Amino acid sequence: MTLDPSTAPGPDEWTDTRLLFALEEVVERELNRHLAVAKDWMPHEYVPWSEGRDFDGPLGGEPWQPDQSKVTDIGRTALVVNLLTEDNLPSYHHEIASIFGRDGAWGTWVHRWTAEEGRHGIVMRDYLLTTRAVDPVQLENFRMAHMSEGFESDNQHSMLHSVAYVAFQELATRISHRNTGRESGDPVCDRMLARIATDENLHMVFYRNLLRAAFELAPDQTMRAVRDVVVGFRMPGHGIPGFERAAARMAIGGIYNLRIHHDEVIQPVLRFLKTMDLGGLGPEGQKAQDELGTFLGGLDTEATVFDERLAARRARIAARAEGKSA
Repeated sequence: MTLDPSTAPGPDEWTDTRLLFALEEVVERELNRHLAVAKDWMPHEYVPWSEGRDFDGPLGGEPWQPDQSKVTDIGRTALVVNLLTEDNLPSYHHEIASIFGRDGAWGTWVHRWTAEEGRHGIVMRDYLLTTRAVDPVQLENFRMAHMSEGFESDNQHSMLHSVAYVAFQELATRISHRNTGRESGDPVCDRMLARIATDENLHMVFYRNLLRAAFELAPDQTMRAVRDVVVGFRMPGHGIPGFERAAARMAIGGIYNLRIHHDEVIQPVLRFLKTMDLGGLGPEGQKAQDELGTFLGGLDTEATVFDERLAARRARIAARAEGKSA
């Protein structure tokens, strides 16, 4: 399908309803492509059940202790953040179903996406509890607190803002899972998170391709949405108890930080969409493109400062370790 902007409404006439209708064929095409390449997998096959044993409580098992798992400290922090983020799936489903609808290709995608995302929370929780990687009481208390708050998008429920957000967020989630696996210290955990990351990448491709079609249809509105999302981007787990501290630890530990965000999330999506090279924009679209470019320059500078501080911190730690061993 080739979208023809010449037959479209003017730059300020694209309502969400019109966009949903105009992009329905693209959604159907991307849904069929996704179903053709996605591979079903069984969560139970990625959990080392033989390591499981009863916890203390009604079954009179063994209390949890940090040394019962081979997972690293940074791996434990990231796993909790990643799982709690997945736990809010009911709120995410409500958000996208309310915006995209439950009918036609849009509805089929919403339900398929939800079903696939559901596997992620299932397998991560089973792994964490079976291997005693995290404190089960704290994990459940965090889950209750986080889900009780729910999730509300920062994007004012605009269809284009929502598509733009998930295009970046799915890639960010993929990278967070993949890096967590590598830093976890457990090959079983690494394999499990690599499997989840594969799903997240396919989800990113779906939304990224949909965003590309939106640029063909409504370039100015889409550019404004991308600018808003990139400038104000926050991961969906920002409401998790203690998220700021956990995010700082994950940044230092190389799970997810400004450099990763700039180089491995924002820039790849923008390059694919040719966002900064797009011509023929109206005044508002051009303004949004310019503001996006300015923001990216500032983000790169901030990432460089972070890199330098992190390198200095690691040098200090290495020097102290060398001094102790001398």
